[in-house]
Amino acid sequence: MKKLTGKVAYVTGSGRGIGRAVALKLAREGANVVVNDLDQEPAEEVVGAINAIGGKAIAVVGSVTDEGFGDKFISSGLEAFGGIDIIVNNAGYTWDAHVHKMSDEQFDAMIDVHLKAPFRIMRAASPYIRAQADKEAIEGREVFRKIVNISSIAGTGGNVGQINYSSAKSGVLGMTKTMAKEWGRLKVNVNCVAFGFIRTRLTEATNEKKTIVVEGNEVGIGIPEKLVTGMEMMIPLGRAGTPEEAADGVYLFCAPESNYVSGQTLIVGGGLTI
Repeated sequence: MKKLTGKVAYVTGSGRGIGRAVALKLAREGANVVVNDLDQEPAEEVVGAINAIGGKAIAVVGSVTDEGFGDKFISSGLEAFGGIDIIVNNAGYTWDAHVHKMSDEQFDAMIDVHLKAPFRIMRAASPYIRAQADKEAIEGREVFRKIVNISSIAGTGGNVGQINYSSAKSGVLGMTKTMAKEWGRLKVNVNCVAFGFIRTRLTEATNEKKTIVVEGNEVGIGIPEKLVTGMEMMIPLGRAGTPEEAADGVYLFCAPESNYVSGQTLIVGGGLTI
């Protein structure tokens, strides 16, 4: 039996990479999924893939950093599916530089996408969650909801050239612990998954200079092949993880078996912890 049948899951940044794998994993377990991406095409592709396996999904296209996105994201899901059971705050990217070359714009961009956006989404979800939790308490029922915030080993241990990203991802840890305490009485499990080296378009091995444009900013992607080889040698399991393996880690905190687990950080890094 599918463990998430009838649940409604919201996954930011789910048009590509890890987010796409998370959306598909949750859908395969029976959840209705609210998909998000900056671009229409990848978001709709994931919706189509979920429909193809017998699931239900809608796309909410836009940047999680837009001021009104959190309200739009949550209200769209409520209108389509009528509930909130799981929120995975996954959207993000890196914009690296050493501290002496990093601009305020670069630093602020990482805080906005990795920290402020999840805050706004949880705030937008709060009225529904609080009302439902109060109703369920009166009825004598325990209904657990799940928040999974995405961090990184750059947030747990730091990383050269990523003072902006590491600071934001470290902030996610504090946000997670705070919300686990604040929403505990509402039966909301708030946990964090910190990824190690996962193969996506942002971390592909390449000696070519590749960039993408994110909200008007040109951002470098890819890692030099020699550096990738060295990084994989540091991983006890001997290789980078796949998006599907990353999604499995997220799923652990979405499944009912985690109903008494909250405020925790799980490192999905093949044994690499810092």
